[in-house]
Amino acid sequence: MYYYDPTYILIVIGFVIALAAQGIVKSAFAKWSDVRSRTGMTGREVARRILDAGGMQDVPIERVAGSMTDHYDPEENVLRLSDTVYNVDSVAAIGVAAHECGHALQDKEAYFPLRFRSTLVPVANIGSQAAIPLFIAGMFFSFEPLQKIGIYCFFFAVLFYMVTLPVEFNASRRAIAILGNGVIPEDELKGVRHVLTAAAMTYVASALQAVLQLARLILLSRSNRRRD
Repeated sequence: MYYYDPTYILIVIGFVIALAAQGIVKSAFAKWSDVRSRTGMTGREVARRILDAGGMQDVPIERVAGSMTDHYDPEENVLRLSDTVYNVDSVAAIGVAAHECGHALQDKEAYFPLRFRSTLVPVANIGSQAAIPLFIAGMFFSFEPLQKIGIYCFFFAVLFYMVTLPVEFNASRRAIAILGNGVIPEDELKGVRHVLTAAAMTYVASALQAVLQLARLILLSRSNRRRD
């Protein structure tokens, strides 16, 4: 029997937003990847300069395969830069490298949102994996407490996405401030802002997707309760 679920529109909206955000960041990165920095510095060299100036000479910089796989690992205290950033002297590479250094500096300063996000990781992972199966089981057996447990589990995944926003925005602000202090020319700093702003939109899109999914679960639960 055909069943029309109007809440699917929330999933569609989230998908479209995420797709648009991915397109924007890929376009921005591609544009500024074609612009070589007049400083001649690569992403690795810029990262090393920022880390050393921040008193983090002990943080190694490693190369990691792929594109946009750059990240700072607070557990291992290591900065990893992708193939498209590590030995590349483009404006985009410099911006991404500086952003990841921003996370390293956050870790050194015990930046609260970053620490809070780290504590949420295991709970958010379990919540995101268990939420939907629990919710579906609750719907199938018309057992409201199980539906609520599924919703509560997914809430922690949403919370993780929300806490990620200030962490990423702050890292980008740090990167722009550092690079703007005479590290690269002003016109290249404009490109860095473009790349990092576009990248931030992907985190906003992910948070919106999570919120829309949570709203959908709540709406489905209420609808099921009314039918019962």
